[in-house]
Amino acid sequence: MIVALLYLILAGAYLLVIPVAVLFYLKQRWYVATSIERTIMYFLVFFFFPGLLVLSPFVNLRPQPRKIEV
Repeated sequence: MIVALLYLILAGAYLLVIPVAVLFYLKQRWYVATSIERTIMYFLVFFFFPGLLVLSPFVNLRPQPRKIEV
């Protein structure tokens, strides 16, 4: 029973919790990241791809429109 609960917790972390954290990190740092940091971002996306794929219909990473003042 404990082993099944542990698997459930790890699967939830891998598919939901960590990908949400990765998405928030990507949203904050995407346009200001250095080349090494961008490599780490690509690795995180590759490693947590199944969870990001589960969350992708609910995410909007488009940049905010600029406000043009006249």
